Amino acid sequence: MSRANKDAFGVYVHWPFCLSKCPYCDFNSHVRHAAIDEARFASAFAREIATTAARAPGREVTSIFLGGGTPSLMQPSTVGAVLDAIGKHWTVAKDVEVTLEANPTSVEATRFAGYRSAGVNRVSLGVQALDDASLKALGRMHSAREALDAVAIARRSFDRYSFDLIYARPDQTPAMWADELRLAIDEAAEHLSLYQLTIEEGTPFFGLHQAGKLKTPDEAVARALYDVTQETCDKLGLPAYEISNHARRGAECRHNLVYWRGEEYAGIGPGAHGRLDIDGIRHATATEKRPEAWLMRVETNGDGIVTDDLLNSEERADEFLLMGLRLAEGIDPERYKALAGRPLDPKRIALLREEGAITVDATGRLRVTSSGFPVLDAVVADLAA
Repeated sequence: MSRANKDAFGVYVHWPFCLSKCPYCDFNSHVRHAAIDEARFASAFAREIATTAARAPGREVTSIFLGGGTPSLMQPSTVGAVLDAIGKHWTVAKDVEVTLEANPTSVEATRFAGYRSAGVNRVSLGVQALDDASLKALGRMHSAREALDAVAIARRSFDRYSFDLIYARPDQTPAMWADELRLAIDEAAEHLSLYQLTIEEGTPFFGLHQAGKLKTPDEAVARALYDVTQETCDKLGLPAYEISNHARRGAECRHNLVYWRGEEYAGIGPGAHGRLDIDGIRHATATEKRPEAWLMRVETNGDGIVTDDLLNSEERADEFLLMGLRLAEGIDPERYKALAGRPLDPKRIALLREEGAITVDATGRLRVTSSGFPVLDAVVADLAA
């Protein structure tokens, strides 16, 4: 994997609408039964892009990510209008990566050719499972057959595509997961995002779990499922380049690397987060989450920003550590030192090395080991203390 590109700059655009709300989801997504005024949203996206570009001018956009929600509910013309607005206000790199998240229903899959024409060159499909019983339990609107059909259409429409799966599902065994994973890797070609099911407060799954009506694998089984994930993906040529993301060499998602390497990105749309360097200071921005309230705010003020925090050197360094140690490539401790104004504690590094949680290579680069990744939060907390 290539080293961090200091000039990387991403644009994240959030489309907040879904056909239905999945019971495990705590993302900023909303169901609307009336038709969405896409033209009005496209105008608001363009306005917020213009305002953001005025605050952070002169950037070259290296990646764009249309996330959600379900961005594949947008008309291709709306996607095209958003991409045109980005190109109008910033320079766009010739080899820009433009990813669109999609749900694998047949209706949305037929739009892939339109997205390709609009400028999308990579899709990420929310498959989540490859068996119908699990999909039904996860509240998904598609069957396993529809998912695989959508993957086939993605393969025909795009050179680059990825899909997500959720594991550590109720009643899932390591053997079942290994079979599912082998099928997924046969279909995935270059990239998979594999997430352990987490029970998030405020979701329907949280209430069911609290009431004992939803049983997830215990800690030992969850760890075995994680180990099967790493072993199977390694063996079949899709090693982890980040704790939940697997790719063939060179096929990593460049946009997500912007986040994990602590680079700059603009957050556009309802509930989008951004990290912008303005006059040498890192700004952490967040926009209004409610779509209609965001719309009115943008139409009145030019952007939907409700939070604009200035990160001090300590906060920036901690964020760099937290994000960077998720990567298999690890971090350069010298960059931490430059951000924090102090080095990482050598005693803590020595202790974590002794425990086998981290390694430090000949260049000084610090990486979390395969045995350290399952306890990553503890490793980060120890180093940041």
